Amino acid sequence: MPRPPHSASSVARPGAWWTHGAALHRVVADLLAAELAQMRPGRQPAPASWSPDTRFVRDLGVDSLELMGLGTTLVEALHLQRGGIDEQLLARPCVGDWIASARAGLEACARAGADSDAPALTFRTSGSSGSPKRCTHALATLEQEIAALALLVPGRRRVLSAVPSHHIYGFLFTVLMPRRLAGVDAAGAVEVVDIRQAGPAALASLARAGDLVVAHPGWWEAAARVAPAFDAGIVGVTSTAPCPDALAATLAAAGLRLLQVYGSSETAGVGWRERAGAPFTLLPHWSRTDDPATLARTLPDGTARRYPLQDRLDWSDAAHFLPAGRIDDAVQVGGTNVFPAYVADVLALHPQVREAAVRLMRPDEGQRLKAFVVAQPGADVDALRAALPVWAAGRLTVPERPVAWTFGPRLPLQASGKPADWIIDAC
Repeated sequence: MPRPPHSASSVARPGAWWTHGAALHRVVADLLAAELAQMRPGRQPAPASWSPDTRFVRDLGVDSLELMGLGTTLVEALHLQRGGIDEQLLARPCVGDWIASARAGLEACARAGADSDAPALTFRTSGSSGSPKRCTHALATLEQEIAALALLVPGRRRVLSAVPSHHIYGFLFTVLMPRRLAGVDAAGAVEVVDIRQAGPAALASLARAGDLVVAHPGWWEAAARVAPAFDAGIVGVTSTAPCPDALAATLAAAGLRLLQVYGSSETAGVGWRERAGAPFTLLPHWSRTDDPATLARTLPDGTARRYPLQDRLDWSDAAHFLPAGRIDDAVQVGGTNVFPAYVADVLALHPQVREAAVRLMRPDEGQRLKAFVVAQPGADVDALRAALPVWAAGRLTVPERPVAWTFGPRLPLQASGKPADWIIDAC
């Protein structure tokens, strides 16, 4: 498929996404549920479905500090700083009231026009350093991207979502894409069906021709195991982590047209491809620069801006590339950026641990983190083996938690003295 044309007609004007169906409810509920889970590591998560009648204190057991944190998160993410809205939120601790306040704040921002507070959103990276990076994007640039991506998936009548809507990937494809598919001037948006609770096994009965299924590689891998064939006319999209070529080939053989989108929270989408192993094609508003660590973006107003890259890119020509590894040494687990060195530092805080190494599993081992632990002299290794995973669960998020543990007298090293990989349970 050729590159989407870069023309004025393909760049959407910023729209009032918050007025279309349940889009605002989905974003607010997903955002606050994720924030509350982050506040309560190791505890049972709050109910997955938050109705407008859900009360934070009565139904979710939120205390005053958690309530303040949730309000701050919502104000920051949707840029609701006008009119003392944070005080309004604290005075009305009900999901429906917060949605109404967010809608009013977004409307006020839209009426303000193209000043410094013009519509924008702040997304957090899924990293795990304890202070996730905040990435702010003008709504106009997100609309610019979705206008280009929509040209790659014409004719979609529904969006089936297996991803949260408050991350940038989910926001683009489950909030902005449905509106764009309905038409720039349409009053509504195509239907969005949340399939996160149904799971990949239900895809065969739920999906039909004309659907766009939005998921991440881990979800698609499960779908490939339980759905040996896909009906014609279903299009899938995957992002947040590299899609293994073998998985993409399996899905293609099963009849699925799979669009892979490459990008990051810092840049949003950068490129796309439809064939396993093929180079990614730059979206039309991006261009290569003379600095291998940056890309240039032509903004909707015609000006240009450089963005730092999170990965090294190998270029085949000015518009095609393959990712060649993270610059910041993050890895992807279930669509989330995690930092193995940070996880190792946390494990080393245990009083019975002398040092630890953490790596992403090899492809033949799995897709989670593994840990190699050196116990303190005199420590009961068997007792530590049983206790350490429980201890770590209270300090690390689910993607950060190692699922395979190896214990030994010293960390594995290469002959050169550099850290070495290890085979699970072989040490």
